[in-house]
This record gives sequence, structure tokens and C-alpha cells, in this order.
Amino acid sequence: MTENKHTIRGEVSYTGIGLHSGEITTIRFRPAGKDDGIIFIRIDLPDKPEIPADIDHVVDISRGTTIGIKNASVGTIEHVLSAIKGLNIDNIRIEIDGPEAPVADGSPICFLNLLKTAGVVEQDSPRVYFEFEEPISFSAEAENVDIVILPSSELKVTFLIDYKHPYLGTQYTWLPSLESYEKEFAGARTFCFIKEILQLKEMGLIKGGSLENALVIAEPDMSDEELKHLQDVFGYHQPVTVSSEGILNSHPLRYHNEFVRHKVVDLLGDIALLGMPIKGHILAARSGHKTNVELVKKLRTLQKKNELQKIYQKKRDKEVVFDTNAIMRILPHRYPFLLVDKIIDFIPDEKIVGIKNVTINEQFFQGHFPGHPIMPGVLIVEGMAQTGGIMLLNQLEDPTKYVAYFAAIDGVKFRRPVLPGDTLRYEMTAISLKKSVAKMHGEAYIGSEKVCEGDFLARIMEK
Repeated sequence: MTENKHTIRGEVSYTGIGLHSGEITTIRFRPAGKDDGIIFIRIDLPDKPEIPADIDHVVDISRGTTIGIKNASVGTIEHVLSAIKGLNIDNIRIEIDGPEAPVADGSPICFLNLLKTAGVVEQDSPRVYFEFEEPISFSAEAENVDIVILPSSELKVTFLIDYKHPYLGTQYTWLPSLESYEKEFAGARTFCFIKEILQLKEMGLIKGGSLENALVIAEPDMSDEELKHLQDVFGYHQPVTVSSEGILNSHPLRYHNEFVRHKVVDLLGDIALLGMPIKGHILAARSGHKTNVELVKKLRTLQKKNELQKIYQKKRDKEVVFDTNAIMRILPHRYPFLLVDKIIDFIPDEKIVGIKNVTINEQFFQGHFPGHPIMPGVLIVEGMAQTGGIMLLNQLEDPTKYVAYFAAIDGVKFRRPVLPGDTLRYEMTAISLKKSVAKMHGEAYIGSEKVCEGDFLARIMEK
């Protein structure tokens, strides 16, 4: 059964302070068109710039998630996105009159309740999911983060943290479906350790941060002097206290494992940047905004690859990204001058690998060194160029309307002849990709032996 996309029925707004900027801003949620996606609008800036909430517009992840376009940006949007994602909303317009979303109480529950008040309505547009057949893994050794996504019929999350702190330690939770989000996760508040908050305060940051919009975790056996210092830092009239659970000002926990549940809140907000819902079970250990965003970048790359295969590859072959028929839908070349048989690996905007099976039936062998057939070096270079052309044309909405012309080929070296029976592997790596001009480095191999390499400069032009 086909599911349709959703937006909100009416308009709702909230005014509050930004965690880092300390600025008071009003955020207003409005209905959106059936294919608009999630869009932030800076109504306080000239021309009211619109910023799509997707991975391509992420500009900073050092203090939460910030998106931007040109000179306009909106920061700390992860809790807003998490509430939107938790209610399965696909399209929404979000007006804001400042540089940062309000922090509210440090959780998404305020925004979720607002959106429920506005009402969620179905739209006449089918919902498209990110689906996959094989597990996807991501690791960041420096951050000690491991993430695996398993195929699933719906979104699920399993999360583990282990801070090795007396008041925190190891916590585990799992989200069996989005139906559990509102009751079991949306109220989980952001948290930090006392050392972190003091450092940030001393640096003049978290201007809007307080012990009321975050769970601040104390150190064991804090002295009266240290607590008095905290009272002065935050400008409180009443003494700062520590609960039995190690929380400053004795805020009771909303869930017994509220800290790890908030990590799920952040993860859901960050994966909303993919621009489409995921059918998968995410198993994450110790992940934060930085690694969440890196994960979404990887998923976005796979998403682009899947979209291209749906367009050009009629029969799906796990070993082949594009077969010959798919290649001919992208490139204008035809026999006998189509010199790449299939694409076996493709990372959009980064790398592409093509294969050419060289047989004695190739027309050029009839006149090129008769009696001692050798593939002309210029055709090896042409095969590399055609493979690179597929990657370049992928940037365009309709590649069939354009052609890639190579303007310069430099530093070409031939290391050994290519003979009938050889299988050429072209590996093209992007150096820089712009809208109309691109630079790539190409290498051709037979097995593990390099036979040719060179640098390519290409221009994309309309046919």
C-alpha cells in the first residue's frame, strides 16, 4: 500500500532564547507544498532567504547542527527537525527571525506539541523511502563511533553510550518505531558535563544556556565553594544543588536513561537531513552530531547512486552499477566508439570505475599493427574520458540533454600495451567538480598492473 506525504494543517509559533547566541527568536511553522521538503526561512534578512534542511546545506556541526545558504544560516535545528521527523512530517515551512532556533527546555517536546496543535494532514504525493538490501556500516575511529544500518520494514534505532563517568556510565535504549517517539523519547533533554559548561561560559558561548534548559552533570563530591561559583556564573539567587543522580539543581529525570534517549532524539533530527525517510534499523554506539552528519553524507551518496540506477539500469545486477544499455542512455557514444562496457563502482561526485573487455573482434585491430594487435593508446584515454563523462553528467538533472567535452588531457603516461583478451579497468577520481568545468585524474589497469594514467579537464555543454 502506497503511503503519502504529510504536512501541517495550520500555523503555530514559539518564542524563546537560543542556546548559543542568547538571542530571543520566534519560530513559526507553516504548511508546505506536497514536494517542498523541510525549509527554513530567515524572515529577518533581506529577500527572506530560504534554506533547505538537507545535508547539502549543512555548514557547521561544532555546536549542534547549522544549515546555511550564502550569508544566511540557522543554527541548533536538530530538536526542531527531530520533532518533525517524530511526527512523520515530510513538508513544512519554518519561518525564523534570528540565527538560531529556540532551545526551549532542551528537548523537542515543545515543538512536537506545537505541531500536533497545528494538525498533521495527508498530501497527494507518494512518500519515497531510502531502502537498501545490504547492511551499511560507518565507523569513526577518532571518535570511537560505530554505526550499522540493517534493512528493515520501518525505522528503528538501537543506541549505546558509555561515558565512563560516575553519574552516567553506560546506557542503552531502542526505538522500535516512530510510534514510540512522542511518549518515550521526545521529552529527553540535552545534557552536558559541568567541566564543559564552565569552559563554554568562560569562552563567552552558550549565552542562552542555563540549568533550566539542559541537564548538567556534576562531578562527585563537589565542594560548597564550587557550587557557589556555579551560582555566580549563572547569576542565580538561590544556591545550586546536586541531586542523588548527579544533576545540578536537582532536576528529576524524565526517563531512567534520559541521556541515551536524547542521543536518539539528536540522531533522528540529523537523519532528517537526508531529505527522505529511512527504512532501516540503525545500531549506533557513542555517535554525536559530527558522526551523525557523516553518516547522512554516506547515505546521501548511496541515495544518489540508487536514483541513477532506477533511471538508467532496467535490470538490477548487484555486481554492476550501469550495464551497456544504461551507459548508452547517459552517453551519446555508440559502437564502434563506445569504449566502456559497464560501470562496477560509482561514488557520485567522487569516483567511478568502468570496465572494457578488449577482444580480437575490435575494429581497430584490423589496421593497428596488423599481425601484432595492440589497442591504440588514444582509445584507452578515450575510454577513461567516457567513464569520467558519466560521473560529470550525473550532476545534471537531465544528462541526456548535455555532453561532456574534454578540453585538456595532461600528464598522460603509457606503461604497457593492451592486447586482445585483456580486461581494462578505468578508475576516474574527481579533483574538482563545478557546474560546467571539472578536473579528474584517471588511471587504467589490467588486474593490479597500471597501464595508463593522466589528468583530464572537461566542460559540460548542451547538445
